[in-house]
Amino acid sequence: MAQLMNNKDLSFMLFDVFKANELNQMPRYSEHDVETFNSILETAEGIATDFFAPHNAKADHQEPTFDGTQVSTIPEVKTAWQQFANAGFLCAQHDYDLGGMQLPTLINMAANAYFMSANPSTVAYSFLTAAAANVIQAFGSTEQKNTFLAPMFNGRFSGTMALTEPNVGSSLGDITTKAIPQTDGTYFIKGQKMFISGGDQDITENIVHLVLARIQDAPQGVKGISLFIVPKFKTHADGTLAEHNDVHLAGLLHKMGYRGTTSTVLSFGEHDQCTGYLIGEAGSGLKYMFKMMNEARVGVGLGAAMIGYRGYLESLDYAKNRPQGRIVSDKDPAAKPVNIIQHTDVKRMLLAQKSYVEGSLALCLFAARLIDEHQAGGNEDSAILLDLITPVVKSFPSAYGPKANDLAIQVLGGAGYTREYPLEQCYRDNRLNPIHEGTFGIQSLDLLGRKLWQHNRKGLNLLMQRIQNTLDVSRDDRIQPLAQRFQQHLQTVQNTTNILGKALMQGQVDEALANSALYLDMMGRLIIAWLWLDMANKAVNKFSASNHVEDQNFMAGKLQAAQYFIRWELPEIEHQAKLLVNFDETCLDMQQDWF
Repeated sequence: MAQLMNNKDLSFMLFDVFKANELNQMPRYSEHDVETFNSILETAEGIATDFFAPHNAKADHQEPTFDGTQVSTIPEVKTAWQQFANAGFLCAQHDYDLGGMQLPTLINMAANAYFMSANPSTVAYSFLTAAAANVIQAFGSTEQKNTFLAPMFNGRFSGTMALTEPNVGSSLGDITTKAIPQTDGTYFIKGQKMFISGGDQDITENIVHLVLARIQDAPQGVKGISLFIVPKFKTHADGTLAEHNDVHLAGLLHKMGYRGTTSTVLSFGEHDQCTGYLIGEAGSGLKYMFKMMNEARVGVGLGAAMIGYRGYLESLDYAKNRPQGRIVSDKDPAAKPVNIIQHTDVKRMLLAQKSYVEGSLALCLFAARLIDEHQAGGNEDSAILLDLITPVVKSFPSAYGPKANDLAIQVLGGAGYTREYPLEQCYRDNRLNPIHEGTFGIQSLDLLGRKLWQHNRKGLNLLMQRIQNTLDVSRDDRIQPLAQRFQQHLQTVQNTTNILGKALMQGQVDEALANSALYLDMMGRLIIAWLWLDMANKAVNKFSASNHVEDQNFMAGKLQAAQYFIRWELPEIEHQAKLLVNFDETCLDMQQDWF
């Protein structure tokens, strides 16, 4: 049976690092306590283990098919969907009176981590549906909520977001899908959407597409984009189905990984019979969709972290049980081979994985804690800080989760490259995460070109305050040397940020943003190093006095991983900083004819 996560690690992060036990002090979560949180997590782990993990490889080998009329998935996908829905996870964060659990985002994300580790392609249908429902709940009309939310929450309907088009990619201001007003207040939708995950399947009665389109005569660019509910089947007010809504599957896309999730090309209005329902105000579509996109970006980060985490645990188990070779100082050819975990280079690869995936999970949980502080606690500063770090939450796990999977394959050697072990699938699945919901380059432009300077740099100041709070308590003899190293590199990041900010203010936009990807990676390394320093502090505080070997080993592992990341990974920012502050023009000046 696959191990999905180190439960001791998750509990430590939730209750010692991010203080989940204090969330019930917020009125919205007052009916919860540690016992209910743990019960929910146990339920999630059980469903993920019993209904999601067993068909992860099967869904990859037997990907969905389309016969020209009907999409077919393996039956285990629908069973898992129903288990997820029946347990209340589709509406876990919503109000009690909507059938939800009013679950904190922090706990909900921890529960989702089990599903992502178990089977990212099957759970994608659930996560997309929950995110689409969140948009309707936040911005939809009373009639729209009454019609669509209940069947989405109970699992009868699924949801998608239909943004991009065949010739548009990430440049959403260029979309061409049209919305033509009708006399009854609805809109006729006509156009084509591409790369729509979950765009068609056979697991639900209906699919609720959230579609970006331009109302007839609306201006070009993002200000002319509106958001519409476009169900596969027209839907009566009581949630029962009416006729087909002229939404047709043009074809399935065949992916490198994530094969269990359909990736579709959809045609809307081929027969001029496609009805859409405007959400909120015309021209505000991208603003509304960003709620779903930002949730998805944090979700992508979580997925990348957990696929990396799953690979780490698989390679760790293999290394502990695979005898091969001898310690280099042992020259006796008759000596018994040692398990490969005793070889230093294998330890290096496992340490790197541990630092990437546990650090990435901590980053995602930190983002979830900020959401709770803002949405349930009313803390606007937390919202500003979350907005700043969202590009990092999406991008760092997406960059380093696949690197962890690559190292996991290397630990297994030739075995890791075969389909008899799950690591090659983990790598293929994880390779999607750097691509969707905004590439690394797009996120870097968002961070360096916009997010840093909003609210008069308040988000950055809030981050630095939290970092300083950690440095102030890093007094233990085992942590202080790491804190001192960290501070040196922190100064580099601050100086680099100031230089780039000055250049942007002076109009050197192209030069300052040319190497923005380096800055995003730099900021990611800094935040992960800070989280490792914080985790090391919390581990020492919790386990120093413990006499249990397991506790002592856990603490030592946290200290060693923090040491690895701060000594081995964080110093890379010094080279990045030199390129950034010197406005290196190597990439900027390259001409297309020189390739």
